[in-house]
Amino acid sequence: MRRLHACLSAAAAVTLAAAGTTALFAGNASGATTALSNRWYAAAPYLMPLDNDPPDPAAIMDATGLKAFQLAFILAPNGGGCTPTWGGTASVSSDTAVQSMINTIRGKGGDVSVSIGGYGGTKLGQACADAAATAAAYQQVITKYGLHAIDFDLEEPEYENSAAVNNEIGAAKILQQNNPGLYVSVTTAGTADGTGWFGKQMLLEAKSQGFTPNNFSIMPFDGGFNGAASQTSALTNFNSILQSTFGWDQATAYAHEGFSGMNGRSDSGEYFTQADFQTVLDYATSHNMDRFTFWSLNRDRQCSPPDNGGRTSGTCSSVAQNSWDFAAYSVKFAGATPPSSTPTPPPPPTSCKAAWSSSAVYTAGDEVSYGKHNWKAKWWTQNEVPGASEWGPWQDEGAC
Repeated sequence: MRRLHACLSAAAAVTLAAAGTTALFAGNASGATTALSNRWYAAAPYLMPLDNDPPDPAAIMDATGLKAFQLAFILAPNGGGCTPTWGGTASVSSDTAVQSMINTIRGKGGDVSVSIGGYGGTKLGQACADAAATAAAYQQVITKYGLHAIDFDLEEPEYENSAAVNNEIGAAKILQQNNPGLYVSVTTAGTADGTGWFGKQMLLEAKSQGFTPNNFSIMPFDGGFNGAASQTSALTNFNSILQSTFGWDQATAYAHEGFSGMNGRSDSGEYFTQADFQTVLDYATSHNMDRFTFWSLNRDRQCSPPDNGGRTSGTCSSVAQNSWDFAAYSVKFAGATPPSSTPTPPPPPTSCKAAWSSSAVYTAGDEVSYGKHNWKAKWWTQNEVPGASEWGPWQDEGAC
């Protein structure tokens, strides 16, 4: 899936969404912070803080009302080892750059969730010896940044490795147990049928370990999708998979289901416009789904030219838009109203009445049009031009 994660990013950034719990995680380098509601972590769009021309989260918050961000991605070191890094290159233990961004977001009343994995690179589930070691590596990230939320983005090539998936799911379960109230999402590839064979195997692994996250989310893009109808169809099919795998009824499955889209032009040339996002948002809210997010805020701005020459970019959407148009849908999913960034358009003009005639006789109440305005007769009149005199027989009713 998210091929731009690898091909456009040498140091892929971390997904940090402010987890939903009222508890505080103490003893972390950044200081304990009060969590946002789970709904904000569920709505947090992905943002790469160290690559793909990172936007200013404070500006996005001011423009849209967004409060939560998914920072991406945590990987194993490129040179090997079982310690967390941003994108395989920037050690979490010595990080100050991402910490500074998090401090800015929290200083404005927001929060973050960190996403681990993504497309490409070596994942900690592949590099660490077992689930306990994998969990210990991720716990360093939770403690360092005082996280209330975390996202396991399990896709190629890791989710084709059953041992690695065992480590990731096992680690997620350990973190969930050791960090009460931690909001945990698991994100994986989407297909027209919901998710593919490897995604289904991942769900079976979660079932066998007795692990239930806040949600399992699919990414219905880069798989022959075309607009919102194909995405909502995939979400419906994925709901059936969740039901059959875990023995849930439909409503319970939707309460544990999430959507992770791609704004604008996808890696494989699909297009998802603002209207498509609105349609999927309506589906998600009407079915009481747990999560609605997208890849990415780095792309939530217009290219130059708007279509980017028919190419996909990691720093703009390749569709016509205002900056942060797509973030507004996340704000709506969280239950907030985005501030209006454009003035309210004037009401459309009223239709024009029959044209005034110099030979016609008009009595009080008759209406005519003249000079692109409608006029109402105040008394009997003939051959008196509307508007010719302030004290004349015609009352101006406005433009038409």
